[in-house]
Amino acid sequence: MVALARSMVEEHPGRPCLALSNVPQARGLERARALGIPTAVVDHRAFRGDRPAFEAAMLEKLHAARPDLVALAGFMRVLTADFVRQFEGRILNIHPSLLPKYKGLDTHARALAAGDAEAGCTVHQVTAALDDGPILGQARVPVLPGDTPETLAARILPLEHQLYPLVLRHVLDGGTAPIMLP
Repeated sequence: MVALARSMVEEHPGRPCLALSNVPQARGLERARALGIPTAVVDHRAFRGDRPAFEAAMLEKLHAARPDLVALAGFMRVLTADFVRQFEGRILNIHPSLLPKYKGLDTHARALAAGDAEAGCTVHQVTAALDDGPILGQARVPVLPGDTPETLAARILPLEHQLYPLVLRHVLDGGTAPIMLP
């Protein structure tokens, strides 16, 4: 989130209008406030067992902020088709694998267990299917001998911070071709 917000300056076509979290103590909220970005929280735990009410509360906050695009960053909840439909074609997410490989969790461990020669991250358009939307950008790193999920994640994270802002700007500028970083 911080990399996205810091990139949205000067002639950038977008500006952050809200940092919304489902975790009240999320560090991103504190960082957003420090950057002058309005914040809001919809704690998912208050809606246990009532996903429609949770999503309705999030939609209320989002619609009030009137974003042109929603960029998920660290949001670890699956969104329903009804939610996604509200911003169809206008929700982005970053995922720590080279999609379509390794949707969901534990991506680095799964890449290592499979013996992959490379790993990376993907920015994709969010659809109702988990980690399944059109690929908007990818960045790759080689898997090195002795890599662990932690070392692989540490090498991929800087690429996430580089790729996501590039893709965000590209999409806001009307770009459609995926951005591929080596």
